[in-house]
Amino acid sequence: MSRHRFLLCTMFLVLLLVGCTGTEKAPRVDPAKTEQGGPGRKPVPASGLRIAVGGMITPKEGFAYYREFLDYISRQIGEPVLYVDAENYEDINRKLKRGEIDAGFICSGPYVDGKKEFNLELLAAPRAYGGTVYYAYIIVPKKSTAQALDDLRGKKFAFTDPLSNTGRLVPEYMLQQKGARPEAFFGSVVYSGSHDKSISAVNQGLVDGASVDSLIWEYASRTRPEQTANTRIILKSAPYAIPPFVVRPGLDPGLKQRLMQVLLTAHTLPEGKVILEKMMIERFEAIDDGAYDSIRAMKRLTGN
Repeated sequence: MSRHRFLLCTMFLVLLLVGCTGTEKAPRVDPAKTEQGGPGRKPVPASGLRIAVGGMITPKEGFAYYREFLDYISRQIGEPVLYVDAENYEDINRKLKRGEIDAGFICSGPYVDGKKEFNLELLAAPRAYGGTVYYAYIIVPKKSTAQALDDLRGKKFAFTDPLSNTGRLVPEYMLQQKGARPEAFFGSVVYSGSHDKSISAVNQGLVDGASVDSLIWEYASRTRPEQTANTRIILKSAPYAIPPFVVRPGLDPGLKQRLMQVLLTAHTLPEGKVILEKMMIERFEAIDDGAYDSIRAMKRLTGN
């Protein structure tokens, strides 16, 4: 095995072992032992609104702000809000379906799957960088000679999660339009587990390309530019409806209404506005299910 291939394999083994939120492992939370808020807060009873944060919708640097926002929600609705850890998007949807989670920040692809399978409900969507859409960025190392997706034929490519929209479905759809499948088109494919890990792998030259969430790339580029300094965007996809905040079917209507009100008004209150700014979210807005129809169309065409 060559030194480069050994380093590549070792890197991805480490990435896959450390969890879904970056190079540091996210705390594994037992809902029965969850604490409300950050260090120093007193434990709360194992009851309250259970919310999951999909590890791929934010880099590890931004994850703390989502936890801070959950604390904010708790104070606004007057009930404990319990963060519930999940391994991946499939795990989040499974917990939502079983009623083990009440709500969550998830990717657009898993929302479409959950809506179809068990009537997962939209509550609101963030507005970021001027809109409620996002893109798939196909990125390569800055020194790469690749200028288009075709130039990555036979190369090493990173996806994020099998259910991710921008991290898998979009590039698979792009290849289908060329009459190709990922396993035949690329020399090898790896699943990094999150968008920031894929960005890091490209930034370090461990893979030849990756498809990543534009929101994550832009966040990293603005807050930690060294994380994207050695990457280059060679393709920007069509826009897709942004990853939403969802609730399980059957959630108490009164609680659901209070939760929606907190989300939609957070930007109007000083405390909420400060947290949203740290998350690089302008505000939350109501969004129609039809906004996700283009993702449904890609799923039908690719057989996902």
